[in-house]
Order: sequence, then C-alpha cells, then structure tokens
Amino acid sequence: MIVIRDSHSRGRVVLDWLKSLHSFSFGNYYDPNHMGFKSLRVINEDVIKPGKGFSSHSHKNMEIITYIIKGSVEHKDSLGNLTVIKEGEIQCMSAGTGVTHSEYNGSQEDILHLLQIWILPNQTGLTPSYQQRSANFINNTNNLNLLISSTAEQGSLLIHQDVKLYLGKLEPTEQISFKLQSGRDAWLQIITGDLLLNGITLKAGDGAAISQENHLVIEAGKEKAEFLLFDLN
Repeated sequence: MIVIRDSHSRGRVVLDWLKSLHSFSFGNYYDPNHMGFKSLRVINEDVIKPGKGFSSHSHKNMEIITYIIKGSVEHKDSLGNLTVIKEGEIQCMSAGTGVTHSEYNGSQEDILHLLQIWILPNQTGLTPSYQQRSANFINNTNNLNLLISSTAEQGSLLIHQDVKLYLGKLEPTEQISFKLQSGRDAWLQIITGDLLLNGITLKAGDGAAISQENHLVIEAGKEKAEFLLFDLN
C-alpha cells in the first residue's frame, strides 16, 4: 500500500523571513490524520532568507536530522559545537536529556533551503550528541547511499532508532530498486524532480507512506531527481 502526502496539502507557515512546509503536525499546524509515520515524527521543508534563522531553543528526547538542499546553516549548541553545515551535508543530533541550539542562514545574500527531520528515539534519557558529514559520495548517482543507521555501518551517522536513511539521486529516466524486509515500512520524500514509485507519479515536495510492499521500483522522469528514503521498523 502506498499513500501519497501531496506537497500542496502540507501545513504551511509563511513569515517575512521563513517559508515552512510541514508533512506532519508541527507547532501551530495540527492535523490528526498526519501525526507522523512509524518513528518518523517531523519532516519540515524550510526556506530561510539571508541572515535569518531560528534563535536559541531547546529539544529533548528526539533524534534531529538536518539535510541542506541549498545554502549553509550556522549551528551553535550547548554541547560546545559551532559549525557550518553546507549544501549537500547532513547533520544528526541526539537531543537526549536536553540540548539547546540555534540555526541561522550563514549567508547575507543567498537563501537557505533545507529539510529538518525528527525521529523518535528508541530510548529516552540518552546523553546528547552531535554528528555531521558530507552526503556527497563518489558514486552517488543512480544509487541509494546510506546516510544514517542504528549501526553506523558504511560510514553512516549513528541514530538511536531502528531506521536507515538513504539519499537517492537519479539521472533522467534512470531507475533503482529497493527491497523492503518483511515487517518493515518506508517513507519516500521527494526533494527535486519527478519520480515514479511502483508506477505512481510523485513530484517535488511529495511524500509517500509505504506499507506491506516488498519491492520498490523508483524511476526518474525527464529531469534529474533527488529524494530521501526512510527504511522504518
């Protein structure tokens, strides 16, 4: 079963410095039919104006992932990290017992475009931690590249949940296949381009909740496509 979360039906927040689209209920946007999927709790697509961002705020007992589509983020947190997360990089922060951080567009000229993702941890009270790495791999086109996992295999970042997060980039009309193990579900989030997922058309910003499917065939349309695939227990 594949259920589409259409891009245009997402929750929307528009401020003078921020445009944010919510796949699931978040902040003042509440939809009881979209409270998350499995351990996946938040997918926000944010576009932030130059020099603007989120001032210092706190999180607790959440695995927080940031993927930079365009631009760069200046990140500062209570763990002592002061970093810049650049285009094509990914950050994974375990809030655990509590962490405070701020996130700003590091440019005074260019917009910042990112995905912020929250995943519920498999245990509470963890020691907070921070990880960051490039998501650009040598052979990352027409392939699935493991970014995050519970085992940190293949150089992936460690997450405290039985989740594997893959980045996919496809050239026009190229396709890849993915086998879901029995009892596991998936979420596909389109970043750019159009895709066919088992014959179903998806466009940029769309999401797809995938249940009771053993085999996925993902095919790009006439343009390059980029997406995230969550393999969820």
